[in-house]
Amino acid sequence: MKKHLLEIDSVQKSFDNKNILSDVYLKCNTKDIIGLLGRNGSGKSTLLKIIFGTTAADFKFVRVDGSVKTKTKDLFAEISYLPQDNYIPSAFSVKKAIKLSVHKEKIPEFYADKMICTMLGKKIAHLSGGELRYLEIKIILNNSSKFVLLDEPYNGLSPLIVEKVNELIAANSKTKGIIISDHNYENVIKVSTKLVLLKEGKAHHLLCKDELIEKGYLKEGML
Repeated sequence: MKKHLLEIDSVQKSFDNKNILSDVYLKCNTKDIIGLLGRNGSGKSTLLKIIFGTTAADFKFVRVDGSVKTKTKDLFAEISYLPQDNYIPSAFSVKKAIKLSVHKEKIPEFYADKMICTMLGKKIAHLSGGELRYLEIKIILNNSSKFVLLDEPYNGLSPLIVEKVNELIAANSKTKGIIISDHNYENVIKVSTKLVLLKEGKAHHLLCKDELIEKGYLKEGML
């Protein structure tokens, strides 16, 4: 299997003359699950949107397999993005959402998921918050992109569904690179193979989770 590499370099972003991101560098390979952590307002969601191309940066380089991507439309084929808010129209049926988003060859396998089976006769509007988020995450992870950005994937999920989501993430990381940002740091740490802390506009690439305490993101006893 061919490996792929996503590099985000020299990212700068300011709001109202305040630097949110300053020369941020991030590298994600196939099989990486990168946990992007930081306090509220540290720029996690902004960085993901800049990588995906839906938020403009003051300056950035995005490279996929060494090729610089300057146009947003070029990124859509390489990178998928799960936003914080639900993105599937509520009027859709679950089957329609899957049919429009998943390659037909993958649909039988997609339907084999026991949790998905319980949703197949429903409309999106009738799903619980946890069911909808699980469906959205599974759809995003099953498309043809090389890299996936997940913004607050665990929001509103029960512990049981969190475990199922982490199983999906781990399974799909065999063929993709994945970057996760979520305020629930415990779930992020549990599934991630690498950790990056955004603090004061800088990206700190951590060697171990204990550095989250050393750098003041967590207090003693929180790990």
